[in-house]
Amino acid sequence: MRMHKKRNLEPRMEALGALLLARGKPCRNTKEAAETFRALVDLKAVFGNENPVELEVGCGNGAFVAEKAKRNPAVNYIAVEVCSNVIITAMEKIAAEGLENVRFLNIPAEILPCYLKEGSIAAIYLNFSTPLPEAGREKQRLTSARFLTLYRALLCEGGAIEQKTDSRPFFDYSLRMYREQGFEVTDAVYDLHASEYAKDNIVTEYERRFTDMGLPVCYCRAVRRA
Repeated sequence: MRMHKKRNLEPRMEALGALLLARGKPCRNTKEAAETFRALVDLKAVFGNENPVELEVGCGNGAFVAEKAKRNPAVNYIAVEVCSNVIITAMEKIAAEGLENVRFLNIPAEILPCYLKEGSIAAIYLNFSTPLPEAGREKQRLTSARFLTLYRALLCEGGAIEQKTDSRPFFDYSLRMYREQGFEVTDAVYDLHASEYAKDNIVTEYERRFTDMGLPVCYCRAVRRA
């Protein structure tokens, strides 16, 4: 079902422009943009400090990044979401809570290198990314070789990807891809909420739907090594 455009979307986006680092594609072809366009963000200038920067790819309504930012005021966060209709909710949440250590990119994840320097990110969070089980859509999965190559370049040495998903097949696929692409999987559990990691887990509204139905959530951490 197609999502209806939110009322007054453009004025609302404009009002929160200070939170938005970039929006849309710099040119029609995403591949061309990723390879040729550069408007690298000066993260120190944006946040006014040299704190580590972490990235959430697919931030949805912003519940996860908002809680992360509150728990870790000495960490800066960039939340990425391609859909303007969705990111506006996250931006308004951050503004309402007065969180100064979060900024947004309203862009496709494929063009993250247009805006973020290599080695500038300490951690990447992938929360309930769409599994895209169809064989013909593998390159679009956020843990495909194409995206892992991109993440590897953005992450600093020792930086990690943390992933949560309700799809066991997608999780198994992701674990395999991390290892094939040279990441070290240091943690992996098939039932996050029954594991030692549950105490520090941020449960989003989306995640709560699965736990309320008694469905397990998979979690893993994959570290970038030299």
